[in-house]
Amino acid sequence: MNIQKLMQDLRRDEGVRYQVYDDATGQPIQAGDTLQGHPTIGVGRNLTAARGVSDLEVDTMLDNDCRIVVRELDHALPWWRNLSDGRQRALANMAFNLGMPTLQRFSRMLRALEAGEYEAAAREALDSRWARQVGARAERIAELFREG
Repeated sequence: MNIQKLMQDLRRDEGVRYQVYDDATGQPIQAGDTLQGHPTIGVGRNLTAARGVSDLEVDTMLDNDCRIVVRELDHALPWWRNLSDGRQRALANMAFNLGMPTLQRFSRMLRALEAGEYEAAAREALDSRWARQVGARAERIAELFREG
């Protein structure tokens, strides 16, 4: 069987959806929605425990998301590339977790990082509701800010 032709048929017949939707209604799923069917994405990919996603798919999505975060950091904070690898990873981790608009509200932390005041940046990261919410993750990120 020609898998490429099958894929073309399925794309045509199932459609391609880039957001999670309810397969029974075809409507995008919003937080708190009651589903009539199953959460689905892509070309009819049922996201329930019966199928979910593979390790390769998880890695592909993560790779794409990391590339997006790096582009967003390059655009919003071009100086971040002057940081050490560890500090770049820490900042990218925060951007991934918070999103750029929220990360940019950490203005004192960002100013400290840009100025090379890494202990102050770590303190600012830890002195936040975010740090209380993510616990050990914030400690690891603060340590990377300190030690680079």
